[in-house]
Amino acid sequence: MGDWEGVRLHVVTGKGGTGKTTVAGALAMALAAGGRRVLVAEVEERQGLAQLFDVPPLGYEEQRVASAPGGGEVYALAIDAREAMHEYLAMFYRLGRAGRALDKLGFVDFATTIAPGLRDVLLTGKAYEATRRRTGDRYAYDAVVLDAPPTGRVVRFLDVTTSVSSLARVGPINRQANSITDLIHSPRTAVHVVTLLEDMPVQETADAVAALQAAQIPVGAVVVNQARPPHLAARSLPAARRGRLDHHAVLAGLRAAGLPATDDVVDLLTREAADHAERTALEKTQRALVDDLGRPVYELPRIAGGIDPTALYELADTLAEQGAV
Repeated sequence: MGDWEGVRLHVVTGKGGTGKTTVAGALAMALAAGGRRVLVAEVEERQGLAQLFDVPPLGYEEQRVASAPGGGEVYALAIDAREAMHEYLAMFYRLGRAGRALDKLGFVDFATTIAPGLRDVLLTGKAYEATRRRTGDRYAYDAVVLDAPPTGRVVRFLDVTTSVSSLARVGPINRQANSITDLIHSPRTAVHVVTLLEDMPVQETADAVAALQAAQIPVGAVVVNQARPPHLAARSLPAARRGRLDHHAVLAGLRAAGLPATDDVVDLLTREAADHAERTALEKTQRALVDDLGRPVYELPRIAGGIDPTALYELADTLAEQGAV
């Protein structure tokens, strides 16, 4: 049993540049293993998932983008506020073609401009619908993964009731917002925060965890992305950080490896080792701050050469090995 048994909506956020889309894709792959069916969705019109899974640009229709070990399947879509509005008008007001006609008059742009919170209701509402959708006697998807906005906006994005409180106190929009709120604040949702072991991402992670907890939104794991193991043994790091590696030992090592063994090369390596040891010490400090957040922590390695669908399988396996599913 993984750490998130019973969770149906996994929201992934993180500071820009930390790799939250990659983590969302890897998590979807991990959740789909063993014959499960998982949907991963993005909301920022970046087509990051299409690039990640190496498929054509995604639309509003859900499409299969990958298979998972054991017969599982991953589907993906790009949630678009305009299409979500058309679906909403057709579902609640029976305005099919009429809804499209309203769009031609600029109604959708007008509505989402005068009420920015409505846009978030539409985007989260689609994820909410996919989470609850049933096919026969079972859910259409065993889990839904939402590649959400960055940490600085994620609480406002998820806190839809507050967003629409001034827009609609009664009626379908209000009821829809309340239903979404019930799901997002329940144990069926987990918001995972992606970080790097650097000052700003870790600080934003801490701020996001605090803000989510204050809003009573369930916080999931912290995912340390692009983790790098030290190249030097722990006993050598203090000397390396001071630039005092054993000169003769480094020369001997170069000769044993059949590499140029000169004083200049040793000096260059000593400086590189000092930089590496300094970075390792800083990462150790940041990792301690992450651990202090009191959430499950998963580490994903830096993948040389960038992320492709093959790398996603590796990252999914790593998440599963650490208890994410």
